[in-house]
Amino acid sequence: MSPLRSHETSGPGRGPQLTSRLPVRRGEISIVIVIEGDVVPGFERVRDVFGDNFEGHGDVGAAVCVYRHGRKVVDLWGGLADAGTGRPWTRDTLQLVYSATKAATATCAHLLAQRGELDLDRPVAWYWPEFAAQGKADIPVRWLLSHRAGLPVIDNPMPLADLLAWDPMAAALAAQRPVWEPGTAHGYHGRTFGWLVGEVIRRVSGRSVGTFFAEEIAGPAGLDFFIGLPAAERGRVSQMVIDEPPVAEVADIPLDQIPEQFRPLVAAFTDPESLMNRAFGLSVPDIDFNSPEAQAAEIPSSNGICTADGLARLYACLIGEVDGVRILDAATLAGAIAEQAAGPDRVLLVPTRFASGYMLPTEESPLGGPGSFGHPGRGGSLGFGDPESGVAFGYVVSHIRQDLADNRAGLLVQAVQACVE
Repeated sequence: MSPLRSHETSGPGRGPQLTSRLPVRRGEISIVIVIEGDVVPGFERVRDVFGDNFEGHGDVGAAVCVYRHGRKVVDLWGGLADAGTGRPWTRDTLQLVYSATKAATATCAHLLAQRGELDLDRPVAWYWPEFAAQGKADIPVRWLLSHRAGLPVIDNPMPLADLLAWDPMAAALAAQRPVWEPGTAHGYHGRTFGWLVGEVIRRVSGRSVGTFFAEEIAGPAGLDFFIGLPAAERGRVSQMVIDEPPVAEVADIPLDQIPEQFRPLVAAFTDPESLMNRAFGLSVPDIDFNSPEAQAAEIPSSNGICTADGLARLYACLIGEVDGVRILDAATLAGAIAEQAAGPDRVLLVPTRFASGYMLPTEESPLGGPGSFGHPGRGGSLGFGDPESGVAFGYVVSHIRQDLADNRAGLLVQAVQACVE
């Protein structure tokens, strides 16, 4: 690890306040990345790894926040919120976190269940009658949360404006026939999850997911986190740098050079008609998540926008109290994070484990350890909570990498684990 060049001053009740200037190279250009924030004594390793992610792993702008037993112990940010203009990342920079949003949406459903307003084991059609079409009358709400409903795609991609408008997508999913027998398998509902679970929330609460989350969770818990970005917050959002997925490179690899267990994955990745690709191609054109229109819409699977503190604090308020606020009680949380599906994923074609809306750790994706629950987001973001260790973690990034070698979040998680052992 390269030591950060830092100027430190004591913050009240905190560890040293950090301002670091880290020279890095981007191609032929040498730039200086400024990293700010603080860590409590004992968590300095996280600070060092955070700096390493800029120096050696491609971070452009990022932030990481960690709570332990309800106390913030790491709060770091740095780099650029907009590489095109040079706008620096600040404490309140917001970042779109893709599928890490699913945890926030799931939490809304569990809060309604805790209040006795939603029964997760009752058929979806009890709350959303139109959903009963095409043999779906008996699918329980819990199967939507655990990716077992067989609805990761729609047969006919729709105009982008219709997708962003909510009602057309909800209607399309209500009319959709499952692509496998519900309950017999699981497969990642990468984007449809948001409308499926979100429409149930809307039918039960009378409010959209974004409004319910803002009024019942983000507001009371003090989360800087939005599903459906208010126009007044637009200036705080980072401009993402999005790598293209290496489809052509993968397609050029001779089949006999690919390990046998990965051949179905490679075939699906390069086949535009595979469930994997169709699950993320619901509209024509596809969603540009940097656009104001996509960020203002409510896409509760994919377009949550938050600070690292907002993401970490969500989990901190799930596993315990923060400033006197706990979102779910212990019994509700235990039910919410109990395993519902595990094994080969019909969409992703790798082993996955799901609770009711949260991902659970696997050997390939360990999250924060055996007892943790959470959700990663496309390209690098990650949030999780670990009730056993009391750790709640949030990492948000503007450089959206789409390669299997990306382990920026994993390196930070390892550093946090080393600090709490």
